[in-house]
Amino acid sequence: MNEILLVDKGAWLVTFMASFLIWIMFGGLLVLWLIDGRIKKEQALHAFASAILAWVIAEMLKNLIPSVRPFKIYGNTPLTFTIPTDNSFPSSHAAAAFAMAGSVWLHDKRVGMVFVIGAILTCVGRVLAGVHYIFDVVTGAVVGIVSAVFVAKLHLGRLIAGRGK
Repeated sequence: MNEILLVDKGAWLVTFMASFLIWIMFGGLLVLWLIDGRIKKEQALHAFASAILAWVIAEMLKNLIPSVRPFKIYGNTPLTFTIPTDNSFPSSHAAAAFAMAGSVWLHDKRVGMVFVIGAILTCVGRVLAGVHYIFDVVTGAVVGIVSAVFVAKLHLGRLIAGRGK
């Protein structure tokens, strides 16, 4: 009986990390946006833009590179809230999570570390849930970090305000 409870608790934790943690990270961006100050708003804007860019790039790569998800190969039920039907490579969740984490970290190392931990846990959850291989999440993380650096170089806050570089 205790073994069943431990498995259920472990499955719940994996599902949380794989499916819901990324939404808490987006909520963290909203908190940064609502905190008074231009720097926090710019930080949140960069992170949100980076996440969108990383997600789009990862989705484009998924359409170009056919790859079967682990749960389909091994005949398991994935431990996610929804069952993905697209290709496995690269992980869009990892790309978006690391884009947010990288963006926030570039502005504020202390707060950024919280986001980095969230991104790592998201990736671990995606692998343990059976929806990605390690290479999928590592590649997604690279896409996310590159997107964060790219968006940081654009200085979106200045572009929107019309001040250029």
